[in-house]
Amino acid sequence: MAENLFDLTGKVALVTGANSGLGFGFAEGLARAGSDIILWGRRADANERAADKLRALGVKVHTESVDVSDEAAIVAGVASGLAAMGKIDTVVANAGIASQKAFIDMDAETYHHLINVNQHGVVFTLREVAKHMVARGGGGSMIVCGSGSIFQGVPTMTHYGAAKGALAALAKGIAAELGPHGIRCNVIAPGFIITEMTMADPEIGKMIADAVSAKAPIGRAGNPDDLWGAAVYLASDLSRYHTGDTLIIDGGKIINN
Repeated sequence: MAENLFDLTGKVALVTGANSGLGFGFAEGLARAGSDIILWGRRADANERAADKLRALGVKVHTESVDVSDEAAIVAGVASGLAAMGKIDTVVANAGIASQKAFIDMDAETYHHLINVNQHGVVFTLREVAKHMVARGGGGSMIVCGSGSIFQGVPTMTHYGAAKGALAALAKGIAAELGPHGIRCNVIAPGFIITEMTMADPEIGKMIADAVSAKAPIGRAGNPDDLWGAAVYLASDLSRYHTGDTLIIDGGKIINN
C-alpha cells in the first residue's frame, strides 16, 4: 500500500480570512489532507457556512469572528482557538483586503487601513502563534499569503504591494529567528486567482483573467485549489527543512512578464 507522505491527520491549522476566497481554499486543501481547522473571518454567519463545508470532510472545525486589524482581537482569537483545539501546528496568515488608489492621490486613511489589515494583522497573528509554538517546545509551520505584487509594480496598488513586500521580508526574519525552535516560515505568492473578491466586478475580472491567460505558460488564470499542493506541502513534515522562502504559484506568468 502506498504511503501518504502528506497526511496532516492530527494537526491543527489556523487559517485567517478563511470563510471565502483564497482563505477558504487554503482551509479546504488542508482539511482534505486531514488537518483540523481553526477558521477566522469577520462574519460569524459566513464562518459557520464555511465550517459546515469543512466538517463534511471529516475534520474538526472551530470558528472565531476576528478582525485582524485589531491586535486585541487577534490575541483573544488565538487564545480561544488554543482553548478549543489544544494546539496550533500550522498558521496560514491569509486575511487581507485590496483597494485601488493612484499614488499621487494616496491619503493616510486608505494607506493605513490597508496596512493595518494586510501587514500588521499578519505580524500580530504570527507573533501570537509563535508564542504558543515556542512555549510548547518548538516546531510548526507559518505560511504567509503573499502576492505577485512582491515582484512587480502594479499601478494604483502601491500600498498593497508595499504590504505584501514587507511580508516577504517578515517571513525571512521569522525564519532566521525561530528556526532554532524548529519553526519554519514561508510565503505562498499566488498569481491572479479567480475568487469572489477578484471577480466582484465581472468585466474587470474577466479582462485581467484573459490577460493572465495570454501570458501564463499554463494558459489560464488560477483557482483556489491550485494552491492546495503548496499549502499542504508547507504544513506537512516533508517541508521540515524548507524555510524563509517564497513559492510563486502563478502558472508561470512571472517568467513571461
